[in-house]
Amino acid sequence: MGSASTSRPVVVYDGAVTRADLDEWESELEQIATFLGYVTPARDRVLLGRRLYMPNESWMADPARCAEAGVPPEVAFRTRPQQVQEMIESARLAGVPFAWFTADEEFGQNPGLCDYLATSRIPYVMAVPKTTQFTDTTGKTVQFDALAGRLRQNAWQRRACGIGSKGHRVYDWALIGSADPDHQYMTRRSIDDGELAFYHCHNPSHAGFGELVHVAGARWPIEECFGSGKNEVGLDDYQVRAWDAWSLIQNSPK
Repeated sequence: MGSASTSRPVVVYDGAVTRADLDEWESELEQIATFLGYVTPARDRVLLGRRLYMPNESWMADPARCAEAGVPPEVAFRTRPQQVQEMIESARLAGVPFAWFTADEEFGQNPGLCDYLATSRIPYVMAVPKTTQFTDTTGKTVQFDALAGRLRQNAWQRRACGIGSKGHRVYDWALIGSADPDHQYMTRRSIDDGELAFYHCHNPSHAGFGELVHVAGARWPIEECFGSGKNEVGLDDYQVRAWDAWSLIQNSPK
């Protein structure tokens, strides 16, 4: 899959949508989009794919409502992780070269997406909840946040994971092995307030620590894509009430 200097990370970003957000939107009969972004080692970036997420109970389970909005009858309900999988498959079929996948907790804790990526031999670094449990190198089941709290000081390395609006984004990082050598767990600690973030790494090629940090930081350029979209074309203000309107957004120039 190559090193950090030659890899082509593919990044999924969803605007840090939480389960509570989804529950609120579904109860209000809203629709949201799922996006696939692409980042190169030089941090060139583009939004590569998009899908309209239509909640099942408020939309797809109501054929009359879908028909009124012009939703084609062949459109079936897809969870957001399933939409991500479809977009990755489309990228692969189009011959888009990439070496890594990264995403936030919503996707990192989804078994179906993780299984798809592992079966497809696609390495990933995905955020996971702090309560994630795994089997460590001694065969013991551990909880991620509890284990991170017991790490020795020399287990942490200070590394930059990219460049943000205020310069290099520097954190302390620790890499933890598991019973499966192809799977590792990584913790990020803020040097300002000590806040922790947690990542599950599927690393079948056994890439180095630095490359895993590099991939975890690849979401920042995608955030910049969204910032530009909000400032320049009102990405945070658009609403669609019909399928035709979404189709216009899908087919508009990027």
